[in-house]
Amino acid sequence: MKQPKDKYEVVSEMGKRRGYFWQSYEIYGGVGGFITYGPLGSLLKRRLEEKFRRFYLQPLAILEIETSVIMPENVLEASGHVENFKEPTVECTKCKRKFRADHLLQEFGEMTDTETEKMALQSVVDELKSHNIRCPDCGGDFNKAEQFMTMFTTTIGPYSDSVGYGRPEAAQGIFVEFKRIFESARGRLPLGVAQIGHALRNEISPRQGPVRLREFTIIDIEFFFDPEDKKCLIINDVGDETLRFVLAENKLKGITEPVTITIKEALNKGIIKEEWQAYFMAQAKRFLVEMGVPEDQQRFIEKLDYERAHYSMQGFDQEVYLERWGWTEVSGHNYRTDFDLSRHMKASGVDLTAFKESEDGGKRFVPHVIEPSFGLDRLVYVALEYAYTKRNKRTVLSLPRDLTPMQVSVFPLMNKDGLLEKADEVYHLLVNEGFTVDWDSSGSIGRRYARADEVGTPLGITIDYGTLEDGTVTLRDRDSWKQVRSKLAELPSLLHGYFCNRLNFEDLGQIIER
Repeated sequence: MKQPKDKYEVVSEMGKRRGYFWQSYEIYGGVGGFITYGPLGSLLKRRLEEKFRRFYLQPLAILEIETSVIMPENVLEASGHVENFKEPTVECTKCKRKFRADHLLQEFGEMTDTETEKMALQSVVDELKSHNIRCPDCGGDFNKAEQFMTMFTTTIGPYSDSVGYGRPEAAQGIFVEFKRIFESARGRLPLGVAQIGHALRNEISPRQGPVRLREFTIIDIEFFFDPEDKKCLIINDVGDETLRFVLAENKLKGITEPVTITIKEALNKGIIKEEWQAYFMAQAKRFLVEMGVPEDQQRFIEKLDYERAHYSMQGFDQEVYLERWGWTEVSGHNYRTDFDLSRHMKASGVDLTAFKESEDGGKRFVPHVIEPSFGLDRLVYVALEYAYTKRNKRTVLSLPRDLTPMQVSVFPLMNKDGLLEKADEVYHLLVNEGFTVDWDSSGSIGRRYARADEVGTPLGITIDYGTLEDGTVTLRDRDSWKQVRSKLAELPSLLHGYFCNRLNFEDLGQIIER
């Protein structure tokens, strides 16, 4: 009996067919860990970036910079990445394919990341054997485990001793440029600096599409503050927000059921140590809700000492439940203290301190850092999976209106009697107003509605004979399939209000009763 397709499979098929995403280099058989965004996928990714800036960066006047993807070796030696950016790998004795050992144990041995994180290399091999886990490709056995450097290595210029790496995160670009940024910001703290850009990780065996990539877009925010003056003045804005926590102390007991706690309670009980970290975690939850992910499909999992990155004093992963992959990290929230600035200051000899005045003249100090970090490609996939629905056996991609790639579809009811020309006029009117507009005059109007529903276009505008007579058009809602009649002259202002969430669909015109 044929197994039903899960969400990942149907979303991936839809992504290929409708121009969202597909595996890169398909004509050469494809290469794992790389995807290509099609026309709609590129727009969706850009919409997510824009929404993130509006929601997360602009309210706190967080500055944004852009630094290079290739980094010299001494930068990543100072940051600790050369020493620590390694993962356990095993090789199949039969087909010679290599796999990340902890992921095999988690996928086929049903072990948790907590259980695999602290295992020695030999223990990894022993566990693979005890769970009878063999090569997923050919069924062969695995040999001994080894540590594999997961940064891409290159040389800078023609000299082989000038080693460089593809950056595994965007954060180090912010830390090494802190002095210039701090000066341009007139020496103010707290100071938020963000970078949205490509990062590279030479993943051992990526087999999860957009969820695990070798080249991906990361959003790193480094929020610098005085460790002696670290109060978040806007913490009350999120104090009553509830988060679902999987606590470290419960993980050690094998308890993974989340507990729901308000931000205020989490701070009072010391579950979250820093107010700014709590604020950014609350905002991360709210952002995912606005993307269409319900609260009960999100959780924050506290990292144990041996699970945390080398730079982190306290860390939480924000996870979202995906149908195929289960609980999947979409953002990480770490208190990096002064680790990075102190390391770079020591390695470079450059002063990266801040100065504050006091009654006795003042003193210099190294700022501390809270870091929220998001994987943008994972957010793209999460948005698609949670938007994918069926209605009367028809696919409807119910993306939030501020994320949808194509905002409006224009449909001439017939391809004659001046309707094509009028539809063309409406199309250019809306394009000139800044909307992304699709034109579809192929097939029946029902088929055209179905195509627009599948790619997620929230509004369809039908140009019919009534348009020629009285200057009105029919607007159709993607999700409810309701229709309203609107005046063409008012259309631009109505649509601007709708896509800024100031107007609902029912506000766009006179409801057409069926």
